[in-house]
Amino acid sequence: MDMKLELVPVPVSDVDRAKAFYVEKVGFHADHDVQPGNGMRVVQLTPPGSACSIVIGTGMGEISETRPGTIKGLHLVVADIHKAREALASRGVEVSKVDDLGGIKYVHFSDPDGNSWTLQEMPAHQ
Repeated sequence: MDMKLELVPVPVSDVDRAKAFYVEKVGFHADHDVQPGNGMRVVQLTPPGSACSIVIGTGMGEISETRPGTIKGLHLVVADIHKAREALASRGVEVSKVDDLGGIKYVHFSDPDGNSWTLQEMPAHQ
């Protein structure tokens, strides 16, 4: 039986600020931004080339009850970490230096709420 992870909730304090960060600075695609009523807003964003998206918003039950900034270490696998790091830095994202752990390379950054992300370059993915 196949099971595909396709949507990861990321709690944020300001949906517009987070959407701008992920779209304008990180380069995610804005798939949906809907407000069906009763204070609910659902914003789905997808990293370029990914089959898995994130969702941010308000009024989404237990998803919205999660404290902003508590998601840590979500990984984005890239083919060229130096190129990806430079692209983020050039758009104003504070990124760490490249950390090479024996051929697997990492760069870290966080969104405005402190949810943390890791770029990862793995030799097997090139």
